Amino acid sequence: MKKLIQGHENFRATYVPAHVDMLEELAHGQNPRVLFITCSDSRIDPNLITQAGIGELFVIRNAGNIIPPYGAANGGEGAAVEYALNALGIEQIIVCGHSHCGAMKGLLKLNQLQEDMPLVYDWLKHSEATRRLVKENYSHYSGEELLEITIAENVLTQIENLKTYPSVHSKLYQGKLQIYAWVYHLETGELLAFDQNTHTYVAPQSQLSFEEGDVFPRQFRATSAPPVACHLPEKPVFNSAPSRSTPLRTVEPSHAKTAFRAEVAPWLTPEQADRIYRGTPTTK
Repeated sequence: MKKLIQGHENFRATYVPAHVDMLEELAHGQNPRVLFITCSDSRIDPNLITQAGIGELFVIRNAGNIIPPYGAANGGEGAAVEYALNALGIEQIIVCGHSHCGAMKGLLKLNQLQEDMPLVYDWLKHSEATRRLVKENYSHYSGEELLEITIAENVLTQIENLKTYPSVHSKLYQGKLQIYAWVYHLETGELLAFDQNTHTYVAPQSQLSFEEGDVFPRQFRATSAPPVACHLPEKPVFNSAPSRSTPLRTVEPSHAKTAFRAEVAPWLTPEQADRIYRGTPTTK
């Protein structure tokens, strides 16, 4: 507690005087650009890892970065999503999981939690779709590899849950909303983002579109975060509406993907790279 109070005093003494105008403006209302959904884990800080300023992110945090399907729980997550889109006009959502997630470890042994942590048990049941998918499709994995897969799949599950919300569904249809799946690596401080074309997690900078005057892609640092251990099953496109005659605009790495495969993962053998980026056929 003493450290927190001292930290606040330092904040008032150094940060506040340098940002008086910004804080005064924020006092009159917020205008965040992104809804950032992540875990309550103390080791991940959305503003820190993205270097976003005060007022730039609207944040939902809970154990396991879970968004229950619409109508499944009358909690704060759904209300926050609805408020973000309808009141704040947010047009981008990021669902961000992280390595070594305790909630996902609990999900993999869900029945063991019922007696000692019944509330955690009830909460994690909102991610039963993740647990069942992993159990039935990745039974040949175990240990840390299985946990990595569960973390990655859970992020995608929560995006599917988000799409059950009327406000999300409507804005996706209108092409006014983009949703991104990220996984943060505690060990390296790096991020991986789900690529809907390769169905793998790649460096997020490889998904940016660049215009004249923007930073050239190779000026970004290549990530050394380990890729997800397997090919993820194909998922629907997140950041576009249902198919129609005129495709909606999406942020696609059309010119950078090939270069980044070599640059992002230079430690991979050709066989590993082929498995990760092309995918391993799923045996039935």
